[in-house]
Amino acid sequence: MRWENKITQLLGIDYPIIQAPMFGVATPEMVVASAKANILGVLPLGDLSAEKCVEIIRKTKKMTNKPFAVNIFVNNIPPITDELKIKYKNAKQFIQKLAYQHSIDFVLPELEDLQFTDYQDQIDAIIGENCKILSFTFGKLDKQSIEKLKVNETFLIGTCTSVEEAKILENLGIDIICVQGIEAGGHRGSFVNEDILDDIPKIGGLSLLSQVYDHVNVPLIYAGGIYNANTLLASKILGAQGFQIGSLLLGSVESSLNEAEKARLRSVKEKDVILTKSFSGKYARGIRNIFIDTIQNTEFILPYPYQYKLTSELKKIAKSYKNTDFVSIWTGQSLNSFSGNSTTQIIEELIQQTENIKKSIINNE
Repeated sequence: MRWENKITQLLGIDYPIIQAPMFGVATPEMVVASAKANILGVLPLGDLSAEKCVEIIRKTKKMTNKPFAVNIFVNNIPPITDELKIKYKNAKQFIQKLAYQHSIDFVLPELEDLQFTDYQDQIDAIIGENCKILSFTFGKLDKQSIEKLKVNETFLIGTCTSVEEAKILENLGIDIICVQGIEAGGHRGSFVNEDILDDIPKIGGLSLLSQVYDHVNVPLIYAGGIYNANTLLASKILGAQGFQIGSLLLGSVESSLNEAEKARLRSVKEKDVILTKSFSGKYARGIRNIFIDTIQNTEFILPYPYQYKLTSELKKIAKSYKNTDFVSIWTGQSLNSFSGNSTTQIIEELIQQTENIKKSIINNE
C-alpha cells in the first residue's frame, strides 16, 4: 500500500497515522513510542500552564529527535456570574456528599480558587520551544495567534465535528482538519452551538467525513472508530489522508491509565459506552459509572471548564483508590481488546494488517 501523501509530506512522517492527543492518558512516553513507529505522536498540553507545557515539551524532546505535535484547548471561559456562583456551590455540595457516601472523603475547591490557562500564553511557550506542529480542539484559534504561528512556520491542525466547523477552519487558513466522528472516544471537538443539547452534531463519522471532503480543499485526518485495518481503509476511501487512533492505545504500556482502569476497559460492553457532560460540562464519550448515572441530567452540571475543574480532585483521589466509579474513562464506540503491548507494537501491527488486507484486495481484483 502506498502510504506517502500530502500529510506525510507536511508532517515529516512515514505513515499518515496520528496518535490521538488524549489529555490525561497520552504521555511523553506514548508520543515517543508513536514516533518510533514512524507516525505522528501528539503531546497533549490541554489547559496546562505555560511553564508546565515547556517542561513536558523539553522532556519529550530529550527522548526523541523525530517530529511530534502538541495539542491545546482553545475554548472560551464563561464569565463568573451570580447564577454561576450559586450553581457551583450547589454542585460542589452534591458531588462532595455523593463521594462521601461511597467512602471518598475529600474537599472540593472553592470557585475563587480555580485556576485557568490562557491558551495564548501556551502558544508563546510553544513557539519559544520551536514546536512546528500544533493541533487544537474545543474552538478556533484567534487570528492574531494564527498569524504568530504562521510566522513561526507552524503547521496547524484544527478539529471539526460538522461541515460548518470545517468551513470555518478552512477559511481561517488551518493547514489540516481533523474530522471527529460521533463514534470517537473522549471529548467532542465541537465549537458551534455545542452548549445546546439539541444542536450537538449527531451525524455518523463516515457520513461526516464524506461530506466534509466534498466541501473543503485541505487535507483531512479522520478520527472516530478506527481500530483495525478495515476501519482505516474505509475512512481512506471516503477521503481521509490521515488516520487518528486513540482508544486502540488506551491499554498500552505507555498509557497513564492504572491497572484498575485498564481492567474496566477490557470488560466494557456496548451498552456501557455513552456520551455525557457529567465530568466536565462538555460532551465526552466514555464508560458509564456511578458518578455519571447519578449526576447525568441533573442541575449539578456546570459549563465547561468549571465542571472539569470541580471534578478534577475527585478523579485524582478516586484514581488513587482504584475506584473506577468516580473517574472518567473515555473510550469510543469501537470496542477492542485494549492490548497491553507497547504503543509501537500496536501501531506496527495495525500497519501490517492494513498492508495485508490491501494486498488481498489487489490480488482478488
